[in-house]
Amino acid sequence: MDQDFFFAVFVKPWKGMALPELARHVRSLGFEWIELPVRPGFPCEPERIETALPEAVRVLGEEGVRVLNVTVDLPLTDERLYAACVKAGITLNRVMFPRAEGENYWAAEDRARKSLDEALPFCERYRFKIGVQNHSGSFVPVNAMGLHHLLEGYDPRWVGAVWDPAHNALQGEDPEPALDMVSPRLAIVNLKNACWQRTDMPGGEWAEWQPYWCAGRDGLASWPRVAAKLKQMAYKGPVCFSAEYSTGQDVNRLLAADLAFARECFYG
Repeated sequence: MDQDFFFAVFVKPWKGMALPELARHVRSLGFEWIELPVRPGFPCEPERIETALPEAVRVLGEEGVRVLNVTVDLPLTDERLYAACVKAGITLNRVMFPRAEGENYWAAEDRARKSLDEALPFCERYRFKIGVQNHSGSFVPVNAMGLHHLLEGYDPRWVGAVWDPAHNALQGEDPEPALDMVSPRLAIVNLKNACWQRTDMPGGEWAEWQPYWCAGRDGLASWPRVAAKLKQMAYKGPVCFSAEYSTGQDVNRLLAADLAFARECFYG
């Protein structure tokens, strides 16, 4: 790759497409790299990962699309995950750790650490990385400081950070200090945007809010600031579009516009 940054897209929105059709579709949107879900109901099913994933990579490759990483719906202790990924030429699985309703944050972090500890022998054996993403709301970690705290002490060859500026902004962290916190372990930048949307009627007992997933230009996370900080850090790696927009929006149109905006931010 002759560029410092390269763009990929998470293909979750096109769950029903067969792999050749999916490849042609993402290429028409301007992408040659994807994050591939290995989940029930998707073309690549977790229970068939040993044969399905290498075959998926082959089929996509014939259409000019390469798989950056996967997000696999299997326990991190399932050796099939690692063996299949290595056979397919994939070196990273993106994960998130949810918190149960009412669960203490530190208890949830302890559970996440236990999962990572159990994954480490497989990562070392297969030369494979677990990429942990920050996610606002009922997850651990919710921001870059939490990501730094969770991953502290792990070898960055096997456990890395997938930093998401939209979730980070929803939790109130600016991109510059956030990237300072995760830079030694940064494996992938997830790119999307969001703002808070009020869900109750004004004049109620208290205000209630939920995230609204919007175009890159419109949210709380400043993509120009993210790009400027990554350039200052001399980051050379993937930027993966989540292709996540709130219900009812035109994903294809918004994603094409967001890719154009990101090119302005990163290369303009």
